[in-house]
Amino acid sequence: MTYPQTKKLTTLGMLSAFAFLFVFLLRIPIIPAVPFLKYEPKDIIILMAGFIFGPLSGLAVSIVVSLVEMLTISATGLIGFIMNVISPAAYVVPAAYFYHKNRTTRGAVISLIIGSACMVIVMLLWNYLLTPLYMNVPREAVVKMLIPAILPFNLLKAGLNSVLAFILYKPLVSTLRRAKLAPESAGG
Repeated sequence: MTYPQTKKLTTLGMLSAFAFLFVFLLRIPIIPAVPFLKYEPKDIIILMAGFIFGPLSGLAVSIVVSLVEMLTISATGLIGFIMNVISPAAYVVPAAYFYHKNRTTRGAVISLIIGSACMVIVMLLWNYLLTPLYMNVPREAVVKMLIPAILPFNLLKAGLNSVLAFILYKPLVSTLRRAKLAPESAGG
């Protein structure tokens, strides 16, 4: 492993640890009637990994954080793990891919919109498929929750994550560059 690869791995490990801390410290229930829908700002950090090092790095951080979460603090088991990987992956991978093709402020905004739209659509589908198993209810009960609860939750989550990521990206990447932990071009 070369020195730049070691620094990249170290930075991704550090970002994974921060993302896990965000899950551990900042779980906010949004819709009381649906207790498993909690806002966790970990996707912001996972997105930063994707923007700095590329979509596959964002995916890797998503998997690592979700695995550690499942093994330590989660009460949702394997289904929660699957959902905790899919949600940030659906958000981060398309956003990071588009941002790496268009590294401008406008490109960042468009990439965040694309990532948000992908996450909202994908999570509607996966909630339709897996939530009946998780909640042990008929699929019809979950269908009744899709529009009034799951859709607004995911729109709020994606919007909040996008705004915060847009605000925090430059300061974070500048700090990592000064510490020589991120490439100067934010390429990867």
